[in-house]
Amino acid sequence: MLHELYGQNQEELEEVVVEEDLSDSDIGELAQLIVYNDDHNTFEWVIQCFMEVLNHSNEQSEQLALIIHFKGKAIVKTAPKNVLKPKKDALVDRGLSAVIEGGN
Repeated sequence: MLHELYGQNQEELEEVVVEEDLSDSDIGELAQLIVYNDDHNTFEWVIQCFMEVLNHSNEQSEQLALIIHFKGKAIVKTAPKNVLKPKKDALVDRGLSAVIEGGN
């Protein structure tokens, strides 16, 4: 149903990995912000969260939402852990299931 809505199918989706623009003060080992699929958030809400919290475009946010739906999770941002932490917290506060991996 959703692939018909967006005119795409699972095979056409490509992974989107987004790297935060890094300033000299953000130098550190890169980590990944991962969002998991759930049964209670709508596509519209997830897309809105990605646009507002992560500053992704509408198209990028839609593609990530579809990847999460079909694959169960997606890396939605790559940056140092200290950059990702407030973004993860904001997504969790909005009801999304998000974790940070890597960047030890």
